[in-house]
Amino acid sequence: MSDNAESPTENQKDDPSVHHTATEHTGSSDEKKKIDVLLKAVGDTPIMKTKKWSVESGRTVQSLAQFISRFLKLDPSEQLFIYVNQSFAPSPDQEVGALFECFGSDGKLVLHYCKSQAWG
Repeated sequence: MSDNAESPTENQKDDPSVHHTATEHTGSSDEKKKIDVLLKAVGDTPIMKTKKWSVESGRTVQSLAQFISRFLKLDPSEQLFIYVNQSFAPSPDQEVGALFECFGSDGKLVLHYCKSQAWG
């Protein structure tokens, strides 16, 4: 698997071809295959310059954490915790799409990431 296939892509809302494709799928069973995810750093964790990402809805929390770790160039020995609503850590096998359905607001899912346990 290549890094391009595994890593989320930056949000491309201004690209007319992406917007047109999204409107064509409206009304189908898979209306939105990508979820807008806003990543926020907590504590002494490095901040990502790009905070808003478009992530496939079937992607797991564990694969997202691995991407963030690689993006921030963290040591393999360093842990990364991901939290929803600054309160709980979702299961590593939880899909981003399911989290968005339950906890998304304003068309995006806000996730906080940190290197030490912060909440829950």
